[in-house]
Amino acid sequence: MSDKPVQDMSFEEAMKELEAVVDKLEHGDVALNDSIALYERGAQLKKRCEDELKRAEEKVAAIRLDAEGNPTGTTPVEGL
Repeated sequence: MSDKPVQDMSFEEAMKELEAVVDKLEHGDVALNDSIALYERGAQLKKRCEDELKRAEEKVAAIRLDAEGNPTGTTPVEGL
């Protein structure tokens, strides 16, 4: 597991670490206290991934297309 703060991770970094956390928890060979810490870290990573996906979806939704389907610009999305 990384020591990098979750809020500083890219989507890809957070997703990769979340997969590692889930794998460790699924195997069940982790002490109870370590499992709790892993679960907490996993919850933070999951939220980071969800937030980044939402932000990306909002940006994609804001792209305007012309009659031929080519991007003509973007519509500002509040908070981005």
